Amino acid sequence: MLDTLSLVLAACVSPASVGDQDGAAVLLARCAGWFPRLRHIWADQGYRGRDCLDWIRQGTGITIQIVQRADGGFRSTWARADAPPRVVPRFAVVPWRWVVERSFAWLGRYRRLSKDYEYLAASQENAIYLATVLLLLHRIGRSLS
Repeated sequence: MLDTLSLVLAACVSPASVGDQDGAAVLLARCAGWFPRLRHIWADQGYRGRDCLDWIRQGTGITIQIVQRADGGFRSTWARADAPPRVVPRFAVVPWRWVVERSFAWLGRYRRLSKDYEYLAASQENAIYLATVLLLLHRIGRSLS
């Protein structure tokens, strides 16, 4: 979970077999009450399921907005032969998605996070928090000099 400045608020590392919706439920349940001012979440299309959205709204009182690409998430679709072709841009910035991608790029600069070296999920989460602390220290150092 990130804030709008791309700072990590909470992290939940899980195996690849765990879906995005299940991981979000674990993360939000884990950090319930940590952020009383949190009212709105932007999420990508992996969180579109009704169960996940309803649980987040009812269980936490947080509204969630699914951010979609300009083509609605479908680069190519089947259409009737007489239907007009859809104009889909080759590249388009997805609103608020760049914040997350920028954070992944910043975290990927740290050796411990560039590859999946860790055996335990807790070690990987702690490495994420440590990298976030280092990012904040670099920002503070730049502002003081």
